[in-house]
Order: sequence, then structure tokens, then C-alpha cells
Amino acid sequence: MAQKTAAELSPPDTPKSEAHTAGYRVLAGAADEMLDTQGNVRPVWQALVSAIDTMPEHELHERFARADRYLRDAGVFYRAYGSGGSSERAWPFSHIPVMISDAEWQVLAEGLVQRANLLEAVVADIYSDNRLVQEGFLPPQLIASNPEFLRPLVGIKPAGGHYLHFCSFEIGRGPDGNWWVLADRTQAPSGAGFALENRVATARAFSDIYAETHVHRLASFFGAFRKALQARTRNSDERIAVLSPGPANETYFEHAYIARYLGIMLLEGEDLTVVNGRVMVRTVAGLKPVGVLWRRLDAAFADPLELDQNSYIGTPGMVEALRNGAVTFVNALGSGILETRALLAFMPTLSRHLLGEELKLPSIATWWCGQKAEREHVANHLDRMVIGSAFSRLPFFDDGGRSVMGSRYKDPQGRTTAEWLETEAGNLVGQEVVTLSTTPAIVDGKLTPRPMSLRVFAARTKNGWQIMPGGFARIGSGSDVSAIAMQSGGSAADVWIVSDKPVDRTSLLPDEETFTRNMPGSLPSRAADNLFWLGRYIERAEGVLRILRAWHARYAESANPDQPLLAFVSEYLSDIDVDTKSGVPESLLRNIDSAVYSASNIRDRFSPDGWLALNDLSKTAKRFHEKVKPGDDAAHAMTILLRKLAGFAGLVHENMYRFTGWRFLTIGRLLERGLHMTRLLGHMTGPDAPDGALDMLLEIGDNVMTHRRRYNVSTARLTVTDLLALDPLNPRSILFQLNEIRIEVEQLPNAMVNGQMSSLFREAMRLHSGLAVMTPEAMSAEVYANLERELEKLSDILAQTYMN
Repeated sequence: MAQKTAAELSPPDTPKSEAHTAGYRVLAGAADEMLDTQGNVRPVWQALVSAIDTMPEHELHERFARADRYLRDAGVFYRAYGSGGSSERAWPFSHIPVMISDAEWQVLAEGLVQRANLLEAVVADIYSDNRLVQEGFLPPQLIASNPEFLRPLVGIKPAGGHYLHFCSFEIGRGPDGNWWVLADRTQAPSGAGFALENRVATARAFSDIYAETHVHRLASFFGAFRKALQARTRNSDERIAVLSPGPANETYFEHAYIARYLGIMLLEGEDLTVVNGRVMVRTVAGLKPVGVLWRRLDAAFADPLELDQNSYIGTPGMVEALRNGAVTFVNALGSGILETRALLAFMPTLSRHLLGEELKLPSIATWWCGQKAEREHVANHLDRMVIGSAFSRLPFFDDGGRSVMGSRYKDPQGRTTAEWLETEAGNLVGQEVVTLSTTPAIVDGKLTPRPMSLRVFAARTKNGWQIMPGGFARIGSGSDVSAIAMQSGGSAADVWIVSDKPVDRTSLLPDEETFTRNMPGSLPSRAADNLFWLGRYIERAEGVLRILRAWHARYAESANPDQPLLAFVSEYLSDIDVDTKSGVPESLLRNIDSAVYSASNIRDRFSPDGWLALNDLSKTAKRFHEKVKPGDDAAHAMTILLRKLAGFAGLVHENMYRFTGWRFLTIGRLLERGLHMTRLLGHMTGPDAPDGALDMLLEIGDNVMTHRRRYNVSTARLTVTDLLALDPLNPRSILFQLNEIRIEVEQLPNAMVNGQMSSLFREAMRLHSGLAVMTPEAMSAEVYANLERELEKLSDILAQTYMN
């Protein structure tokens, strides 16, 4: 098929305002992904470009809005850092995918597989025989003075024999059209999960084009890697987990997403302990063995005992577990040394020496210049250099005109290699001015060239290294190459590897018609703690909302906060740090923020819908805090917030799987509701309660209609006490909460051991039975105060039993 220009691909009757590719030009001195050197649209792009040019502007906007809505609803974010701290930012998505032909990709993949094998050989030597340094292929100082060289790992052979299992490579296309490796990522490569989300979002925007284009799917890559992880466990009892630094990390969303996508645990250092040389995860069912950790934290932080003693996110004894061969790290601790940019300059020589092959994908070389005495040594081993974007041999030749290195050879100006380094190379250290290729991005409704680099992923599988057929494209916000990074304003795009024939439509679902029902894995104690407190904070917020709504509704009628009932309730609210002078008080926001924080710590166990509902509640509360005034305005605002909170609670109740995690969240809600009602009854049913207190109490408990139906008398202390404290069928009563707590506690791990109740189960039974035999007449302020203490004690016992 003949290549066409962007203008020729636009139908003659397409209005210029809708020809989105009109005016697209290759930038001087740069290659372009969409256009060739003659300005023609490359064949792999033609279907997409033609489709975009025929779309009215409003349709293109609607397509992009679908993609953005998906990313927003899925909760995709990254954490940005600035002078004011860090904050979650919406995922910066560039809607136009990068298109690469399958034939070109296969060449790239071969080069990256070779590079992964080379990196494996280099790191294996560094931590074992160290022959590369001994034989002069690497400068000693480059290794010995490197902060990523972890001496305690020297001599430790990884379980399974491999140091590297999952790598990524930053690659870019130079002005001559060739691809270059810009960086190797082996420490804790990020972006694979974002690549998946980019794919889903792009497919939403261009579903019709995507369906008709032979784009290689990504699922088979992850499926093969998951099988490889499973093969590295020594027995079926060992867990596989993603080891994350925690929610403060910039790519924490991806950690949670990958763990959920692959069906493995998401853990932090505090979840783990090393017992008798084995790595164990603390779960609510006790310690359970962990066999594989996909590491997403820097290696030095993994073990404060033998590595970085200042680490608060590691697990003491990890290095000892490695010595015992008891755990596989993906990647091995210490492999981050391969990210040293100075190593790029040595890769061609190392490839010839270790693999017996020429390097298929050249590197953007970074000059490594140590002390003056070392420069002579470096000069004997460098064989490529970069000045701007031009790649050339070093200018040293022997008598026969052959390019050589060494102190006894001179350049045309009579300088030796060492002298050249002394006078020239210092200007190049850390200054890699690379002219990257450009790719289309929509700017002001038009396709506009923007600089681009690719992050490509490699996974070790049973059949060797497998390259993800696609990846993660970083798109510059302008022509400045330095603005490609997310933290500098860059964006991300999907990468389509397009075949000229149909591709397999694989997924992570099993192909067999038969299946095995896998029970969910043991719940980590930290996750149980966050779920428990999420339930408590949510219920605490609801309790405050109900009291405030009743208070502001009455204030709207009297406009007198000193009216006896209002003053009486204000005293109670003041005791729990709630200020009635504000429409939406700060303490309410803190409760909701605490709930959001607890949920953020368990993103892998939280549904996107639940997360959206919780964030919507938080945003609405903060907006009301700035605008809402006391009185009727505040009462209406409380009703809206209660409805949003009820929506979140409904999602949890209707959609969350009834397993251990749900039980801890539910127990948290039940316990907090029981405390809330206990405190209210103790305060508002006493002899000093003003007129209207009992009616207000029924309103807060959402039991006004129920009281009218059940009792043929007006509100009285005994009837209100019977309904809100002792009615086993009232979902707002104290007794109802205790009965439900007893039922859920009985289902927790180790509630019964050898026929004996656990201390938590025994206490739950005692509290329930003690209240069940009470009568309304016996309920007093002293009884309520004692019951409050017992409920708090029950919370402490639960924490001691399952969360330590």
C-alpha cells in the first residue's frame, strides 16, 4: 500500500477545523513516529490517523472523555512531590497511542532480551567471582564506591539461581531512526500496571479502531510472569506478594493494582518477620510463610539489621533469609547497581566479553570520570561516546588508521586518551543531550509532535525472557526533553504493537471448563487493623452527622444556641470535640479523612466503587465546611452527607465478599455504633435531661416511627431505653450490635481452639449475655458508663489477638 501524507488521509470534504492532523510536521533534527522522513504517514498509523481525521471535534472530545472517566472511576493516580510535600494527582494521560509495527518490535525485543541476559551476567559476577573488575573490564571504584553495591549480599546465591526476574528499559529513537537504550531499570521497575491501565483507557477511547486493529494483547505477558512466580514457591503453602514501601510511594496505586490483577498479596515491611531463617507474614490466622517477594522498595531499605539501619520500612533478618535460600526476591537485593548510568558506557565491551556478541541495542553512554588517576583506566575501556545526539568512535587511531584506545595513542591534536578526558570529557559528565523522536499528542484539538521515550518491560518466564508487547510511553509537555518525566509535567500514553495478521486474544482467566475454587489468602494483620478502623471511623462520622442534623434543625427554629436542649447537646458534642459553631466542624472532616487514610492503606482489597464513594464523601464534606452556615443550611448538608455515607455503606454491605476482611470492617462498625448509642443513652436519659431530649434521641437513632408503632404511649425513658438499648431486632440498639459482634467474632480465625473460646470470643459472649438479661429499669448512667468501658476493652482485646 502506498504511503500517504496526513493531508491525503483526510477526506476532501473534511472541514479544516476537523482535520486534526492538519499542520502536523516533523520537527527539525528529530525523527517522528507517525511521519517518515518524506512526511508520509507510516503504514502502521494510517488507520488511526484516517479515523481521527474523519471525526468531528465533539466526537473526539467525547472519546477522550470516556478514557478520562475510566481512569477517574478506577482511581488511577500518581503521587507528585513538591516543596509543600506530596499529593495524589490524577493520572496525566495522553490519549493518542504510540504505534509500532510488529516487525520493528521483534527486532527491538531481540535486543532487549540480549540486554537482559547481559545484565544478569554482570550482576552475577559483581556479587560472586568479581572477575570483571579483576580482569579490568570494570573500574574497581565504580563498584566499590557505589551506594547500590551491597556488601552483605556478596557470595549469596539467589534461590532459583537468577538475580533478575523483571526489568524495564528506557528506550528512545534517535534522529537517525535507530533505537537507543537510555537507561536500565532493575532496582524496582515501575510502570507495568500503569501500562495496563493506559491500555484499558485507550481501548475505551478508540474501541472500534482497537477492535479492528491487530494489536498485541498484554495479558499473556502477565500470565506467563504469574506462572513464573508460582513456580518459584517451594510448596503450596508459601505466599507470593508485592512488597511495597507503602501509600506514600509515588507509584503505590500500581503496587495495589498489580497485586489485585495477579491475585497476590500486597505487603509492607511491617507485615513480615523472619523466624528461624524463614520469611513469614503476620496474618489474623497466625504466621504464614512467604516464598516470593516482588520487591517495589529499594534494596537497601529491605533489612535495617544488615543494610540501611535507618530504614523504617524493611524487615530485620531478610538478608539471613536469603542466605538460607528461603525466599526469592524479584529482583535480587543488590541488583540496583545495574542502574548506575556509568555502566552504559561499558556495555558494548561487556557484551562481547560475556556473551560473545555485539550489542544489538546501543546505549546512550554516560562518561564515568573518577579521580584523575582513574581516568587513564577508564579510557582503556570506553569504546563509545555521545556528544549531543551524535554517536561516534573515540578520535584515537593507531598507525594503520584503526580506531583504538590506550594511553600510548594520540588524537589528531596530539593528546593521549587520558589528556583528552582531562580536557574534554569533564564537559560531558551528566550532560546527555538527547534528541528524541516525536509522537502525536492532541494539543488544542490538533495532533502536535511531542518528544517521547518508551519504557519496555521484560519478565523471566519458564521459556526465558519475554518482552511485553507494548509498554509505557512518556510524552513531553513541550519540545523540552527534560519535561518528559511525570514529576516535570509529562504525560503517559499506551503503546500499540500492530501485527499484519490476527493476534491471540488471551486473558488471565483459565481456559479449562473445570475449575478449582481457591479460598482467599490469609488476611495480613495490618490490613485487618485498617479495615477495623475504617469501619469505626465511618460509623463515628455517621453518629456525629446524625447528632448535628438534629441539633441544627432545632437551631434553625429557635436561633438560640443557649436554649436548654441545644445547650445540653452542645455540651455532649463538646466532650467529643465537635464544635456546633461551625456548619461542618473540623472534627467531622478528621473522622472522614481518617477513614480515607485507612482505606488508602488497603487499596488492593478495596473496590474502585467503594473508593470513589469514600472520596466523594470526603470532597463534599470539605466543600460544605467552607460554605455551609449553622442552622437549616447545615441540617440540609448533613442529610446529603448521610446519604453519601449510606451509599458507601451499601456498597460495602452488598458487594464486599463475606470473608475475614469484611468481618473486621463490620466488627469495627458494630463496635463504634454500640459505643455511640451507649454514650448517647447515658447522657440523654438521665434525670437532668431537658424536655425534648428523648424525642431528639429517637430522631438521632432513626427510630421515631418505630417507637410510635411499638409503644402506645408518648416517649418515656423506659420505652426509649427498651428500644435503643435492649431491643434485639432494632439495628440501632446496643444489644443488636453486641449480638452481631458475637456472631462475627465466632467466625474469625482461632475463635475456638481445642474446644476453648478465645479471650475475644469469651468477652463478646459475656457482654452480649450480660446486656440481654437487663431490663429498662436497671439501665442507669453507671451501667452505661461501665458498658462503654467494656466495649473499649473489647476493642483492645481484638487488637491484641489479631493485630500484634
